[in-house]
Amino acid sequence: MKYLEEIESEKYISVETYKKNGTPVRTPVWFTIKDNQIFVVTRVQTGKVKRLKNNTQVKIATYTIKGDIKGKWFSGTVEILDAEKTKDAIKRRDKKYGFFSKMAKFLTKSKGELLAFSIKIK
Repeated sequence: MKYLEEIESEKYISVETYKKNGTPVRTPVWFTIKDNQIFVVTRVQTGKVKRLKNNTQVKIATYTIKGDIKGKWFSGTVEILDAEKTKDAIKRRDKKYGFFSKMAKFLTKSKGELLAFSIKIK
């Protein structure tokens, strides 16, 4: 998928999830790509996970560290991954983001266990 090739070298994407009332919430995240899907590692007790359990539809766009959207928005569907696939996603994130990934793990421990989800672009 051409879009995934274009964003693979980017550091951040914005993931737009939706509250029960339909209000969009945009969250900057780190990501990796494998098998034509985007993978995101987060914590179980984050707001985005709560929103994804109610609605698996998302939009994504590339994002700058300063919070600006860089690219156009793409729609996708999320699947929350099992423990084995989560471990694989964590390994890929650690490889891509190195020391910063390890720091993030430490600093976010209070938000519960690590969890990963995949995004399939429509």
